[in-house]
Amino acid sequence: MDNLSIAAVSGLQSRMLSLDLLANNLANAGTNGYKNDREFYGVYSSQDSQNSVDGGQGTALPTIEKQWIDFSPGTLQVTGNPLDVALSGKGFFALNGPNGTLYTRNGSLKVLPSGELGSADGYPLQNTAGSTIKVAAGKALVISTDGTVRQDGQTVGQIAVVDFKSTDSLRKQGSANFDNTDPKNVPAQAANVTVEQGKVEGSNVPVADAAMRLVGVMRQFEMLQKAITVGSDMDTKSIQEVARVGS
Repeated sequence: MDNLSIAAVSGLQSRMLSLDLLANNLANAGTNGYKNDREFYGVYSSQDSQNSVDGGQGTALPTIEKQWIDFSPGTLQVTGNPLDVALSGKGFFALNGPNGTLYTRNGSLKVLPSGELGSADGYPLQNTAGSTIKVAAGKALVISTDGTVRQDGQTVGQIAVVDFKSTDSLRKQGSANFDNTDPKNVPAQAANVTVEQGKVEGSNVPVADAAMRLVGVMRQFEMLQKAITVGSDMDTKSIQEVARVGS
């Protein structure tokens, strides 16, 4: 395969990954606490890019070196629902997930059948002691800015809000939950953060920008497809010309 076709195929593969990321971002633009997925492009040369036909030098192939998550805050939306809470500042709510602790910025809470305060996904919310918060169903909750939960004037717990020195070890589990893949990156109590009742944090996906990028990537995809067609036509013509000379 010639270098033109090799580079075009590599470019198509990387654009397909970009299209998947952009489509998923747009699909979750309305998901509370969702964080935007981004990609970092790079180039590489390998034996796969060497031209075995004419012995030419290898081609630097475009590729997505890594995906990363944009943890910038989304817009806080006023809902008036006392079970909705949002974080103003850096940090995450901690949840008891099925395989360990999960972290989220989605503060759309509910009272679970067990009586525990939990996430919309049904995972119990952790308090500052690492346990859960039990409340009485049907009774009003008052949540202060430090995460203290009161019911009937009595304190029933304090919501844990934690943060990490680096978010590089956080990986998505579902739409708005994350797990920590590095045991050395230990979460600590978040500083300079307030809990705001009656609000939720929306997605941080810039819809207009994501839509424009989607159109741009699709156009690049089409151009790379044309490049492959051109390369194939050139190869076919070369073979035909060689056959004609040989005859």
